[in-house]
Amino acid sequence: MAETSNAIARLNELISGIETAILTTVHPDGSLHSTPMAAHIADEFGVLWFITKSNTEKVEAIRTSQHVNVAFADHAARRYVSVNGYCELVRDRARATTLWQPAYASWLPGGLDDPALILLKVDIRGAEYWDAATGHMAPLLGLSHPS
Repeated sequence: MAETSNAIARLNELISGIETAILTTVHPDGSLHSTPMAAHIADEFGVLWFITKSNTEKVEAIRTSQHVNVAFADHAARRYVSVNGYCELVRDRARATTLWQPAYASWLPGGLDDPALILLKVDIRGAEYWDAATGHMAPLLGLSHPS
């Protein structure tokens, strides 16, 4: 448990300050689709949360295949992180309240009461980051789960 807590802390250190994450979903035909999302740090349970509209292509893809990838990049600081996991569609007003940002009103005009608001709960199964010293991606130990 301590190893996982340390890994989550390290992941959050790596993605802190990166405002946009790229969420990649798998469509029913097997093709991949990526879309930018407002980034949030992982919670203490190793979960990434996102707010979106329920009638989007990504939500339909998640209904078919829950396996997703979330990528973070900060080119100036040479920070690159790739997180894979399983995504669940969740309606949770309390959680949405903690994630809500005023900019979300542009696509969810009803705010927290918008009926289209849905959360993406990404249970992290593994993560890698760019290790500049070695010049390759390295696993974030403690977040890798056996297949």
